[in-house]
Amino acid sequence: MSKGTKIPGYMQGKGRNPRGIIGDREIRYKCSLQNTILDVLRGRPGWQEVPGQQSTGQPPSNTGKAGSGTTTTQGTTFGNKASFQSIPPITRNSDGDWDFYWCDREWLHQNYDTMFLYEHQKILHFRNHYELTRKNLMVKNLKRLKKQTEREQGKAEGLSFEFFPTTYELPSEYHIFVEEFKKNPGIIWIMKPAARAQGRGIFLFRRLKDITDWKKGEYQPLSDPNRDAPETYVVQRYIENPYLIGGRKFDVRVYVLVVSYNPLKVWLYRSGFARFSNTRFSLDSIEDTYVHLTNVAIQKNAPDYDPDKGCKWSTQQLRKYLSAKHGVDAVRKAYKGIDNIIIKSLQSVQKIIINDKHCFEMYGYDILFDSDLKPWLIEINASPSLTASGKEDYELKFGLLNDLLNVLDLENRLTGKEKRIGGWDLLWEDGPILADDGNMECVPNGNTTTIPNSFLGCHNDRKRQLRELYMAAQSVKKT
Repeated sequence: MSKGTKIPGYMQGKGRNPRGIIGDREIRYKCSLQNTILDVLRGRPGWQEVPGQQSTGQPPSNTGKAGSGTTTTQGTTFGNKASFQSIPPITRNSDGDWDFYWCDREWLHQNYDTMFLYEHQKILHFRNHYELTRKNLMVKNLKRLKKQTEREQGKAEGLSFEFFPTTYELPSEYHIFVEEFKKNPGIIWIMKPAARAQGRGIFLFRRLKDITDWKKGEYQPLSDPNRDAPETYVVQRYIENPYLIGGRKFDVRVYVLVVSYNPLKVWLYRSGFARFSNTRFSLDSIEDTYVHLTNVAIQKNAPDYDPDKGCKWSTQQLRKYLSAKHGVDAVRKAYKGIDNIIIKSLQSVQKIIINDKHCFEMYGYDILFDSDLKPWLIEINASPSLTASGKEDYELKFGLLNDLLNVLDLENRLTGKEKRIGGWDLLWEDGPILADDGNMECVPNGNTTTIPNSFLGCHNDRKRQLRELYMAAQSVKKT
């Protein structure tokens, strides 16, 4: 096969040299977005934007507002650059003239199958990421793995999958849903478009006739060949007893980084946020989206929404509040349930996702606690919002993204054996990762032989940790 032959990205690297190391030149990047990620990329030392392709020449909006953990205008330099091997020269002003690409999903779908990728190149999104992030496919894959687990390991083990509400896909499972609906009269159901985001198209209902007109408009047989196919929805049993703080419902945004599906390697970020509704919770007004949907895109339109205060808590604030009210052990159990949700959901698509060493994925998990502190999986986002709603939100996302680049380590400064890099903790690498003795925040009298390396909502002293990490890694490389 000639060097210029274009084959799918996931076929690259077979029979080729080991992973190329970026040598004594700048790291060249492209970016499809105009928000915090572009600020982060422009703020990293030794990184240069590829001109005229996707990313624009507009100045970054807030570069330097948050410490990056590597060198920025306010960052810290961690040692001298090591002596690296070189990769073959790249061709300027070509489609392959980049080392790192934060692309959007649409671009990937249009170009992935014809891309030629060098060993060293990294790109956001796996080819069929939607297997986990489309609401109907997520549930389908979870149900399949649950049945497989029950068949191979017994019903008791299948209980570990009881973290997503009873769900049906419409229109394909409409009649099955009607049977279930009639078995449980009076309960509340929630309808969600399978492929939309930011709360668009979601509504709640109690009576089957509440969706009769909607059903007629959407799901009549396609007698007209020119008519578009009906949009796919999921209908779920609504969680009627959400945990409330100040009388308000909330969910938690959790960031998860997958750098490989085979073997499965998963990182969990310590920081995130809880999104609150702007209106006190009540089941008397199921038509009020300001009560039941916590999406910022919805809440910011509420009549009494305060953009300065917003409707967010950090995960650190949330964990402290819950620990003070319910005790550390109860909160640890609840957060262990979040770990289970993350791993089980990823395992449900592990054999389906087209694994490609050039690809990585940063998911935004939305988790809801009920009144018993049981965590429920609401949805998984392939492109969680990176636009900051305020100074604290900007600092969170700036650190999150900078540490993501530190994990990917295109500069080759780390040893590859790290369990923590900035705010990211290694949760799973072909099996659970256990915490080190010196990494025991949020753990009372912990025993590292049994404590998972998971610290969601714990103290995130990322800049100090990165400084120490790079100094240690540099010493190891010198020896």
